[in-house]
Amino acid sequence: MAARKIFLELLGTQQTNVKGETANVNPRRCLFHGEACQFLREAALAARRRSHVGCLCRRPCTGRGGIGFVCRTAGTTAVLAPHRGWVLSGLDQRLAAAPAVVSAAPPARLYAAAAKTAKRGSRKTKQEETKKTPVTRRRPLMSKPVDDVYLTWYYERPSYDVEVAVGMLKKFQELDFTNPKQYVYINVFLDMALQKKKKVDPFSSVVLLPYRFRDETNKVLVFTENEQEAEIARENGAAVVGGVELIKWILEDEIQVDFYVAVPAIIPKLIPLRSKLKQKYPNTRRNSLGHDIPKMLQLFREGLEYAVEDEHIIKTRIARLDMPTEQIVANLKTVIHDICKFKPSTDDPLVQKLLIRSSSSECLLLNLDGLLPQVEKVEEEEKNADDDEEKHVQEPVRT
Repeated sequence: MAARKIFLELLGTQQTNVKGETANVNPRRCLFHGEACQFLREAALAARRRSHVGCLCRRPCTGRGGIGFVCRTAGTTAVLAPHRGWVLSGLDQRLAAAPAVVSAAPPARLYAAAAKTAKRGSRKTKQEETKKTPVTRRRPLMSKPVDDVYLTWYYERPSYDVEVAVGMLKKFQELDFTNPKQYVYINVFLDMALQKKKKVDPFSSVVLLPYRFRDETNKVLVFTENEQEAEIARENGAAVVGGVELIKWILEDEIQVDFYVAVPAIIPKLIPLRSKLKQKYPNTRRNSLGHDIPKMLQLFREGLEYAVEDEHIIKTRIARLDMPTEQIVANLKTVIHDICKFKPSTDDPLVQKLLIRSSSSECLLLNLDGLLPQVEKVEEEEKNADDDEEKHVQEPVRT
């Protein structure tokens, strides 16, 4: 209370602004509102920044004529003179009499304190949060339903033998009144993993089915410079036969066929077509390079082409639904056996899951028993020392 009384006494009842005008001050309002110390802080800060707050002259003050301020709460006006005797005569003597009033007020904090950085250990990693989240465990599925109507997600997906599944597809066709000559498709899910963290590369192949189900044939081009081989190729149904002169037409897309076949003698001259043909470039792995031209033409003209999609799925058609069940099963086994050749028999089976469907039916899960090729295990028999084939070691006789 004593400090506030001294401050109000210093202000007096009248103060002078920059223009020399006087303004009445009501010291009691500032006394009751307690704005005396805050007023001095704002005055000192504005003088330091060469700015003004509520200046009565309504123009920037340079500090030469003093800086005018308005008390926010009480509405009073005061002037802070930068030098002695400029505006307020005798004010510096009164301030010297009470130095504690000016220096007692702490400086104002105009900016908020910076937020404390959190410790590294206090932040929980995402792995810890995921571990603490409760895992909803799904109860095990039941094997076979008892009632005729049931919820499918409570039971395991039923699997069928090949003959039973084909019979069901034919029954679906009769009940749905759909086309009896629609195609039969299979979806083969593969296990591409090998030993030592390796994988089987995506592949494509052509297989000759025992029972044809298409009337159209593929167009095949034969590369050869021998006239006798060219004549054999034409007799066996080759669409185009020629030598190096065909390279320019193929690069310009003037010749377009389904498959390309070649003899080994012309392969060094076909290197410019490697980037153009890519997987269809003749090679021995795809059985498109060799001397037996009739066999290669039969394979690629009548064969079924399939390829791996999405790195582990093969989708292809194998027959028509109106074909006998035995023929559909034979075509299916032929395709499965050809697929299994792309993975060593020492590893796990390449075929992981097999689905069959028609053009208008749902997919049926098949049992893999009897469909995968059986690997014959050769047992190594150790030879005994008593066998007659082994050489006998004769010990020297001492006399």
